[in-house]
This record gives sequence, structure tokens and C-alpha cells, in this order.
Amino acid sequence: MQPKHPSESRTMMTDMVLPSETNPINNLFGGELLARMDRAGSIAARRHSRRITVTASVNHVAFNQAVPLGSVLTVDAKVSRAFRTSMEVYIDVWMEDRFSGERSKANEAIYTFVAVDENGKPTEVPPLAPETDQEKERYDGALRRKQLSLVLAGKMKADEATELKALFTASAPLPQK
Repeated sequence: MQPKHPSESRTMMTDMVLPSETNPINNLFGGELLARMDRAGSIAARRHSRRITVTASVNHVAFNQAVPLGSVLTVDAKVSRAFRTSMEVYIDVWMEDRFSGERSKANEAIYTFVAVDENGKPTEVPPLAPETDQEKERYDGALRRKQLSLVLAGKMKADEATELKALFTASAPLPQK
């Protein structure tokens, strides 16, 4: 399979926060934001794999900023790494201030999707070829995040997580007490 670039999977969804999507203090429900991120991430994974994709896990979510009623919200998702049948999708959420128009990063998340065939069986996906510095950084981090998830789930032994071990193994010895 030919490698694809993250930009080929990029999915941007822009929408306004409506009253039925907010909590009693007029901020977007967290679950509503998760659903928006899941939809955008799924489309990005499908664009990369050209297969049906299913959400395998939500690996990280940061609700950094409340999103008030009436805000314009843009969910920006693209594949950050492709493994054999799974894809990590990094999702940035941007909020446009309703008065000034200024954009700020409100939230972010990392989802994992698996490509499946028409019978629901996992199927291989193309490799990913990152281009920008940010894409390369997210690509490199994806293997460490995957290994950490596998170790925490008991599906990989800690001593087999070579990328994680590399974070803690310095070329120079640690200072002695």
C-alpha cells in the first residue's frame, strides 16, 4: 500500500453551540463535544483507510476551556499514525469568540479507530508519511502512547515497551544522591 499524508485525512467540522447542547450554566456538554470529535475522527480515519472505521478507544481528552452557548466551534481531525489495522487520530478543537472573532484552542483529544471490512473484521490500512514538524512529533509520540495503552491494559509487558523505556533510559547516567 502507498503511504498517505496526514493532510489527506484532514477533516474539519464547524458548527455553532445551540441551547439544547448546553448544561445549566450555558456551556457545551462534554458528551456533545465527545460525539463531535468522534464523528470528525471517524471521517478522518475513513479518508485514510477508505474503509468502514470503528472507534476502538478514546486515549486522551483535555477539556481545557469551557465552550459557551453561541460559540462557533471547529473540530479539526487528522490521522497522526497508522498501524497495521488501527489509526490514531489527533483532534484539535478551536473556539471562535462570539464577540471578537478571535480563535483559541479550547480542547484536544486522541482517538483510535480500527478499519474493518464488510463483515466487521479488522483490515490493513496504508502507512502514514508525516510531513510537517507537528505531524512528525505526533507520529513519533503515537507509538509511545500505543505502548502505554497496551501496558496499562495488560496486553504488553512493560519490558517489551521499547519506546517507553527509551524515555526513561538516558545515554548519560542519572545523578547520584
